[in-house]
Amino acid sequence: MSVGRREFLRLAGGAALGARLAPQDTAGADPLFRPDMVQQRPNATTADNDPIVTEIERRLKCMCGCNLDIYTCRTTDFTCTYSPELHKELLALKAGGAGPEAIVTAFVAKYGEQILMAPKPEGFNLAGYLVPGAVVTLVGAALAWVLLRRAGRARRDAALAEAEAAKAPKAQALRVGSPDAAELERLREALAEVED
Repeated sequence: MSVGRREFLRLAGGAALGARLAPQDTAGADPLFRPDMVQQRPNATTADNDPIVTEIERRLKCMCGCNLDIYTCRTTDFTCTYSPELHKELLALKAGGAGPEAIVTAFVAKYGEQILMAPKPEGFNLAGYLVPGAVVTLVGAALAWVLLRRAGRARRDAALAEAEAAKAPKAQALRVGSPDAAELERLREALAEVED
């Protein structure tokens, strides 16, 4: 059985249309593209946006691995499950009467110093604050010393070259500048020989 060109095109078009209208598998779809799957969060309360809470959250790192502070992760990454829990824990400590430093100390006691956005400026941690500035200062000083030394050497070499030029005989200096009449005549004769 042979199929003509028109019948082949009709069959191909029907197959393409059928594939297009077939139900699509949504099991593997990203949850952000499926509104029914996105976890709905409750509306923010006044305590959620309290400046003291925000300031404390900006000092503490989210433990989800994003390297953002708790506040930024909580307000931008809606798939993170760590930052809302850390936020609730912080609110519970604040509601219990703990001050900002006591809350930070409690978080450090529970999660370790890796929860801090910046290490405490004490002990070996001071090296992280002081060494970069000291290295930049030393490199800048070394670079300035090398550049000043080169500039001094260039000035000294220029002065020596001027002194050497002053010692050279004046006749040789004139000869280098412009040829005299005898030299011009000799050049004309040499050019005439080459042209012939």
